[in-house]
Amino acid sequence: MKTPKALVLRTAGTNCDYESVHACKTAGFETDLIHVNKFISGKAKFDDYHFLLLPGGFADGDYLGSAVILANKLTFKLVDAVPEFIKSGKLVAGICNGFQVLVKAGVLPGFNNNYNEQLATLSFNDSGHLQCEWTSMLNVNKGKCVFTKGIEKFHAPIAHGEGKFIPKDGDVLKKLYDNDQIVFKYEKNPTGTLDDVAGICDETGRVFGMMPHPERNLISLNDPRSYRMKLPEEGEGIKIFRNAFEYARANLV
Repeated sequence: MKTPKALVLRTAGTNCDYESVHACKTAGFETDLIHVNKFISGKAKFDDYHFLLLPGGFADGDYLGSAVILANKLTFKLVDAVPEFIKSGKLVAGICNGFQVLVKAGVLPGFNNNYNEQLATLSFNDSGHLQCEWTSMLNVNKGKCVFTKGIEKFHAPIAHGEGKFIPKDGDVLKKLYDNDQIVFKYEKNPTGTLDDVAGICDETGRVFGMMPHPERNLISLNDPRSYRMKLPEEGEGIKIFRNAFEYARANLV
């Protein structure tokens, strides 16, 4: 059986790429780390991969707002590359800055298989500054999301200044709930994000974005609870990547 291949897509300012590569490899993926410009130039192709991961960081410096420049590269330079990748049945995830990219490129929430319409944004935290801290806990909606299968609750750090999820209007939020697309909610909201939303997926459950960083909780020693309670050696974050691997191995190769 072929080994599923993961692509960690980077650009100038990406800073969680090595952790993301390690997470994918630990889960079982054959993994490549490639700059977005290689895809724009045609030197690399999304077709070669089963899982596209957009990691955290400050894409292109976030100079026009979080993730705006990379979102524009996907929207205007690569046009239909990501929508076609999704419609072929493959997996996409965005973590923190990567989630911001997916939302601002219109890939999420992806209503009616439309991956080119921006219906939400991620804006400045209520605190007005970057927050780097561990969340108390994320509540998981047991729904269609491929990446959270078997996960009851989830513990991971946040590290962002613009993590406040804001849908275009109340109809978008209602549709997210009606379609079972709200994946993670903060138990204690650290940033003021609307309705405690920390992560969403598309209608297929194969496209997923979240603000907290699962790749920073791959071993339990990174978890601040480890000093006062016995935890498994593996951190909770690896479950996200293992779920992606198992789905890809069962359905895509």
